[in-house]
Amino acid sequence: MMAAKEREALRDEISALCKRLILSQRAVELCAQEATPRQEEFLHRVLSEEVENRERSRRTRLMNRAGFPVYKTLEGYERHGVKLASLEWSDLTDALFVRAKRNLVLYGPVGTGKTHLATALGVRACELGMAVRFFTVADLVMRLSEAKKAGTLERLSKDISRADLLILDEWGYVVDREGSQLLFRVIADSYESRSLVITTNLEFSKWGSVFTDDQMAAAMIDRLAHHGHLLLFEGESYRMKHALMKQR
Repeated sequence: MMAAKEREALRDEISALCKRLILSQRAVELCAQEATPRQEEFLHRVLSEEVENRERSRRTRLMNRAGFPVYKTLEGYERHGVKLASLEWSDLTDALFVRAKRNLVLYGPVGTGKTHLATALGVRACELGMAVRFFTVADLVMRLSEAKKAGTLERLSKDISRADLLILDEWGYVVDREGSQLLFRVIADSYESRSLVITTNLEFSKWGSVFTDDQMAAAMIDRLAHHGHLLLFEGESYRMKHALMKQR
């Protein structure tokens, strides 16, 4: 026989589930008036499974919309070559940096795991119910330029603005002045509004040559650094280390 306190606790959980499902509290009232303990337990199970199903569907939608090139996770990631100056790994694995709207610049040689980690952080954010967008810089600049010509730039910008986390991979792609201005707008619009994760093998002092404008590059760095953290990647390229050609 279920104790009165247990039934009260169960009704509190049913009430919370109704709120999450955007339902009225009428089910809780009926439980108190008419339901047997077993009926309340069954209702709790039905509501719980509906919440879990909706959350699974939402995570799937978030993953599909993110645009990840491949599926990567943090499980088994070799992090010994990554230096965190002012962060704990829990800030990354629990997506705390996203909640705080902090930026990450992942800097290091080619093949040291920057894109893998950036993708895995994005996947983790999706699992936690956050909206993510993943672009290579080359692809984003092309999309922005095409959208400007087609008159749909505002629509694309609005879609990007819905993201909690924006990942820009392969930062260092040389862009023309118009592309630089479009990219700067994305960075400026993201400032204190969402988290940015940037992967690059280009030191800050060379950003001006990439964006054809030292002042624009300095303005980008200023916005990224204000609420940002630098992650340094060291070691040999993973791809070269495991290359079949090298083995032969």
